Amino acid sequence: MTSDHYTVAVPFYDLWHEDGHVPQVRASLPAALSGVRRSVLEVGAGTGLITMTIAEATPAEIFALEPSLGMRGVLLSRLSERPELRERVTVLPYDALNADLDEPVEAVVMISVLYAFPPQERAKLWEVLARNLEPGGLLVFNFRERGNPVPGESELMGSYRVGRHVYEVWGQVLEVGEELVRARYHYRIRHRGVVISEDVVVGDAYRPSMATVERELAEAGFLPGTAPDGLLSWRRAA
Repeated sequence: MTSDHYTVAVPFYDLWHEDGHVPQVRASLPAALSGVRRSVLEVGAGTGLITMTIAEATPAEIFALEPSLGMRGVLLSRLSERPELRERVTVLPYDALNADLDEPVEAVVMISVLYAFPPQERAKLWEVLARNLEPGGLLVFNFRERGNPVPGESELMGSYRVGRHVYEVWGQVLEVGEELVRARYHYRIRHRGVVISEDVVVGDAYRPSMATVERELAEAGFLPGTAPDGLLSWRRAA
């Protein structure tokens, strides 16, 4: 078992996420970023799936923040194939709570990252994002309020054939609290039905209510806006 679940997930990451929320975000994010031209901070860039969408939706300079070495490696490989993007995408090797840009940006994009922050860290997150946004700057992130799952048996979440191998992601909810959802993930590679590689990680996610998120953002000096379905849009007060 390893605690570095982001790096362990790298071989499965694009397969799983292209089968999940990424296509919807790819379709809706450009409209949410309409008018953004100068600079964007992407929090939790991962392997760059959404970074590429931001780059195609706006001519802005992009600061892609990603603490996982494995994830950053894939992101930088994507950029190496796009010389024109290497001129305007800076990859930052630290986490959101330590973001400290040279100057405030025009917009912040945060896709499927909020759930990683426990309640005691979210106030710091909003503070850091506000500090790195110019007055009136845009904050866009995805969020859906939903009930907590129930602990149970391991379930197959995704299965993808690559050549002669099958890549599988299994998930099992272990514990549920007021906001906490603790789960165990199995990342398996099969050849002719036999498991030839397996990594297991346990990770925590936090699911605040919409009312909690709205209250925290208001307290941090953000004002609500409008965004396409599945996304939320807020602006730092001028």
